[in-house]
Amino acid sequence: MNANNAFSPTPNTLTLSGHELIDLQVKAAQAQGLPDFRFRDRLSNGDLAPELVVIPAGTFEYGAAPDEAAPEQDRPRRTAVMGYNFAMGMYPITTEEFEVYARATGWQPREELMWLSGRMPVIDVRQTDARDYCAWLSRETGHRYRLPSELEWEYACRAGAATPYPNGDDLSPDEAVYNIDKDLDTKRPRTPRDLSSRMARCGAKEVGGVRANRWGLHDVVGNVWEFTLSPWTNDHDSPPVTPQSDNPQAVVTKGGSWFDGPADCRAASRCRRLENELDINLGFRILREL
Repeated sequence: MNANNAFSPTPNTLTLSGHELIDLQVKAAQAQGLPDFRFRDRLSNGDLAPELVVIPAGTFEYGAAPDEAAPEQDRPRRTAVMGYNFAMGMYPITTEEFEVYARATGWQPREELMWLSGRMPVIDVRQTDARDYCAWLSRETGHRYRLPSELEWEYACRAGAATPYPNGDDLSPDEAVYNIDKDLDTKRPRTPRDLSSRMARCGAKEVGGVRANRWGLHDVVGNVWEFTLSPWTNDHDSPPVTPQSDNPQAVVTKGGSWFDGPADCRAASRCRRLENELDINLGFRILREL
């Protein structure tokens, strides 16, 4: 970690206005020697890597609030210190960005699965594929890329918000791509519906079409669930669930999707998926260490 990669004392993001949060980003970028808090690395051939946003160090609260309608797996509420700066993808990785990696490495999607194009979020990739993409991006740029942890993801998503959603207590269609007709059943643990049939309609939209959160991250809720590197836990007090024998690891995904209702798009919402799982509402966002 860079010696300039933390502030002292760590600011409490819950007390900061939108302008103060942006000022924190600017100072974090300056501390890292970056010209702007929005930036892009270059690949070995000179092409631009995915767009990034600096996320500054700070204190925040994660998990569902006591009065928030949420299943037990999203609880309890905790205070945490994010003691270092990092950068997050401005958008979920798009199909065209992933296809650059595919052409360079020979990776190919399965023929029977749905595949999108252009600025649509990449879908039908495993968490292991996402990790391989990050490793390739690290080699190409000379900087370390990886998936975010659950804690890093929620910190970046909230952008100083203690409310259920990054921009307030409610969600609207100009803030996320989600299913406006679905509600939350807090008595039933959240499990993904099998969308593996390619007769299903994919409701994902091009990234960047909705309002960003206060740190400039787009589609951080809705559109596609996003893989994290964190193994699944049954709640925030439980240890990671270890798979038996050769079974795949269950991991935490965040953010909700086009298929899910607004309750699944809360910042605290979390869903159990497998590291080798493929789905048409499941993608990922990258983290770049600073």
